[in-house]
Amino acid sequence: MASNRGVVYMGPGKVEVQDISFPDLVLRDGPGVNPLNVGRKCDHGVILKVVTTNICGSDQHMVRGRTTAPPGLVLGHEITGEVIEVGRDVEFIKKGDLVSVPFNIACGRCRNCKEQNTHVCLNVNPDRPGSAYGYVDMGGWVGGQSEYVMVPYADFQLLAFPDKDQAMEKILDLTMLSDIFPTGYHGAVSAGVRPGSTVYVAGAGPVGLAAAHSAQLLGASVVIVGDLNPVRLEQARSFGCETINLSEHDNLGEQIEHILGVPEVDCAIDCVGFEAHGHGRDHSEAPATVLNSIMEITRAAGRLGIPGLYVTGDPGAVDEEAKVGTLKIRIGLGWAKAHTFVTGQTPVMRYHRELMMAILHDKAQIAKAVNATKISLDEAPKAYSDFDKGAARKYVIDPHGLVK
Repeated sequence: MASNRGVVYMGPGKVEVQDISFPDLVLRDGPGVNPLNVGRKCDHGVILKVVTTNICGSDQHMVRGRTTAPPGLVLGHEITGEVIEVGRDVEFIKKGDLVSVPFNIACGRCRNCKEQNTHVCLNVNPDRPGSAYGYVDMGGWVGGQSEYVMVPYADFQLLAFPDKDQAMEKILDLTMLSDIFPTGYHGAVSAGVRPGSTVYVAGAGPVGLAAAHSAQLLGASVVIVGDLNPVRLEQARSFGCETINLSEHDNLGEQIEHILGVPEVDCAIDCVGFEAHGHGRDHSEAPATVLNSIMEITRAAGRLGIPGLYVTGDPGAVDEEAKVGTLKIRIGLGWAKAHTFVTGQTPVMRYHRELMMAILHDKAQIAKAVNATKISLDEAPKAYSDFDKGAARKYVIDPHGLVK
């Protein structure tokens, strides 16, 4: 049998590169696999040789021990690869195709998929709507931070690049299509960004930087990024964003007024999620901070895009309510200002083709915006550690050494 290696979550703060099973077109039992999914036949799937696979901030939540992820889980949901085997029922995807894999696993047959809500597919996770590779409570589909991976429902899900040579030249940009670029873009679209908008982005991690770049792509006049990390704020400034260091200021509206002349923006995007900290020099974890602050600084009748992750189970939360996802949100403020909130995972397939075209025709430079940094599979554990310390990089794993 062919060999395979992958990045495995071993417990809070620890990941290892280990030998793992070579994928086949059946979902086998393993850590995190829902028993009702064990033995599921995927003749509609393919086996990929992974070309690039990225480390995501939501992976980091698991690695920190802030979810109920079980040890032994193979990580990774941002996958780009070459098709090396096709299932019996695959008709349109061909062996040799270079493809982007949406991180949402979606059947293409249920009501939600037919309505383009592929992030809450009804048929891939027995626990609840929606699924993803290598992620806690998402059905147990094996992750793609590995050399090889199985992808189900290939004809429906996969985005094949039209020219492999051209794609490999832009692979550090195109690898972002599996999650981070559509997620940032979805945040901006959900927030109602349009030409001339003023936009506040909470968080200068990779998703925040992708949201800021997406807001620029949509025509925003000013994009302001707030974070506690000065190195990440410097990265945001590198492509034209205004920035606010939230560790130095505890009045966000006042800082926005210094930039815009008024203490509010047209729309805001939460790219932080449930591990948010308060503002000011003595900040500490306060999970509702971002949601409350963006309601305060977004104009009446504005929109809030919330791609930042919020969970129903957080064993490391600051209080008992937060451990089950109950946060102290000022919903009355949002109601009084007639805000529109858009939450949940991103329906990647709604956006990935148009963003691919923007990349291929040099209208988007997402790799530059997020500081894409290529590493080997063996360097992944160190990259997780560096990312956790606040590195202003988007780590791209190159398992086979194929990226120039």
